[in-house]
Amino acid sequence: MSQTVPSAPAEPTTGVGPDAVPNLSDLTTLRVGGPAGEYVEATTEAELIEAVRSADDAGTPLLVVGGGSNLLVADEGFDGVVVRDVRQGLEADLADSCGTDGACGGASLSLPAGQDWDAFVAQAVANEWVGVEALSGIPGTMGAAPVQNIGAYGQEVSGVVASVQTWDRATGQRKLLTLSELGFGYRTSVLKRSMRADVTSGDLWYPTPRYVVLQVNLQMRLGSLSAPVAYAELARRLGVEVGQRAPSVEVREAVLELRAGKGMLLDGVGGAAAPDHDRWSAGSFFTNPVVPVEAAGGLPDDAPRYPVRSATPTTTTGPAVGEIDPSLVKTSAAWLIEQAGFTKGFGVAGEHSPARLSTRHTLALTNRGGATAQDLVALARAVRDGVRDEFGIELEPEPVLVGLAL
Repeated sequence: MSQTVPSAPAEPTTGVGPDAVPNLSDLTTLRVGGPAGEYVEATTEAELIEAVRSADDAGTPLLVVGGGSNLLVADEGFDGVVVRDVRQGLEADLADSCGTDGACGGASLSLPAGQDWDAFVAQAVANEWVGVEALSGIPGTMGAAPVQNIGAYGQEVSGVVASVQTWDRATGQRKLLTLSELGFGYRTSVLKRSMRADVTSGDLWYPTPRYVVLQVNLQMRLGSLSAPVAYAELARRLGVEVGQRAPSVEVREAVLELRAGKGMLLDGVGGAAAPDHDRWSAGSFFTNPVVPVEAAGGLPDDAPRYPVRSATPTTTTGPAVGEIDPSLVKTSAAWLIEQAGFTKGFGVAGEHSPARLSTRHTLALTNRGGATAQDLVALARAVRDGVRDEFGIELEPEPVLVGLAL
């Protein structure tokens, strides 16, 4: 049964019109960044491709922006073309037959890269499409989700991705990348890694990767119960054991409550009164370090240690079920930060710092109002250096830094 499903409306992220040339502070959740050289809003796939191709043909720097929740842009701005995909909606092909074991069919979904992520999650839960309910409240767009392999509370988007349609800037052609070709890992993918320099040709795809996401194709199970709950904190909130299922509606509500308590929702989401400066952030600024098991052995006994699994699952019905890599261990960046002496609300210049760690979660760097990109970089450097000096582990930033470096 194939149908086009109207998208759940998303809250507007900016007041920028298609003809205005904005500051990047208007387009990012950290609310910092100088002016764009040129600004284009793409309302169709053809417009998106044309904007990217025109910039590349002219040799003009290109920055494709989604929800702006994973960007830290320099105060000087971006002297190039900023392209924002504003397409919303989805197409669904539903197989609603059920077997004797009670398992029903699946949903094959196709969504444009510009689709608001959390609006889609709300729609998925309402339509009983299983596999993204624990990813509720994550800001950003559908196109960014597979690039980062977004994840939270034991769930990753790689668990439901079937393929991604991209524009290959190197060949000037569309390229479909299947699940096996996407190379998902912890907060990474082939899409993200294509931002690196191509050592064979000398090309540098930055700050936009070689592969620009046009459309994401998902395969999801049908049902009112969630995927098995894989995260202990979430399981406790739901009153279930790890590995058990719960109503997807309740999982979404619990995740939104947990994220709100950590300041990890945007203003206007989850009932918070604006402005809440703990929400003026890029979410988790540092990724949880994945280190050799020998290095983890040098951490204190009470340091968190988690198994590292393949991010490419064998099914789409549960949490990551890839094989464990015994040579690697994942630990907690937030724990390292706190144990290195950085408390909630820490600022380089004390409580009057315009950039400080969130008062609710040490993994978020926040703009307390009036912060500059340099203020945030100084804070990030202080935290990174403090953790390295204390534990010998180098924290890696999760956002893309444009015109800046730690």
